[in-house]
Amino acid sequence: MNASDARSALDARARAALAGILENPRFELVPLRHALDHAGALPPGAVVPVTASPGRGIDATIDLAEQLAARGFAAVPHLAARMVRDRAHLRELMTRLAGAGIDRAFVIGGDATEPGDFGDGLSLLREMADLGHHFSEIGIPCYPGGHAFIPNDRLAAALAAKAPFASYMTTQLCFEPAAVAAWLRARRAEGIRLPVHLGVPGTAEIHRLLAISARIGVRDSRRFLATNTSLVGRLLRPGGYRPDGLLEGLAPLIADPLADIRAIHLYTFNQVETTEVWRRRYLESLEAADRRPRSMRTITR
Repeated sequence: MNASDARSALDARARAALAGILENPRFELVPLRHALDHAGALPPGAVVPVTASPGRGIDATIDLAEQLAARGFAAVPHLAARMVRDRAHLRELMTRLAGAGIDRAFVIGGDATEPGDFGDGLSLLREMADLGHHFSEIGIPCYPGGHAFIPNDRLAAALAAKAPFASYMTTQLCFEPAAVAAWLRARRAEGIRLPVHLGVPGTAEIHRLLAISARIGVRDSRRFLATNTSLVGRLLRPGGYRPDGLLEGLAPLIADPLADIRAIHLYTFNQVETTEVWRRRYLESLEAADRRPRSMRTITR
């Protein structure tokens, strides 16, 4: 079955749900030198999460978020707990973001080897709440495919503790739709009710991914590649990676109201132009599948 037939084989409800969240996805950017140039390919007013890494420093994240906001995008800076020195530094960062009109944030623990006063995302979230933050929306990460360095029981406990401070959770890369669905069912059974943003890679090619990993610094690149081994393996195939199959596998979950999936978070690895071209073409293919006669859809099953 080719890609077009796979989309036709989805029922109309699943195709509609998939099209709905692909209309306004979130486009993650890495704060590298030409990131703002790549942002020129984004749809007007797009929501743009901005990552943080020790090699670049949290100021690079805030700087890019401010520049994006000035261009009319809804920037969502990653606030990495281990990169925030202390309460005064946190207050300074929040004041900068408020001054730029940025009222969204994504809180992570971060990878800095020498943290300040905040050793994890939970401690930073608590401090933000104590300070009376201005954010209308705060996201936190979650890990359906597990984490390279943290056991699953600790991940689940941390998610439960952070949930009261958050507005949504974004899944980190996982290429197994069944694993994502099983993980989400388990979290719902445990009482986690946060809406979900599904993290999905955009289009990617191995040489560009490796170039990005080199530019974020040696220490960061090792961790980056270690936590993206599944993607690297897929990139080694001819033509690079396209998320079509992953999305079609996730479509029934997206269509399930109990899953409460609100958005697609595209990990662009700064390949915005090709990712946006792919997204538009993919949406067109979903519309074309809806126009196909029912008898033709049945034949392709």
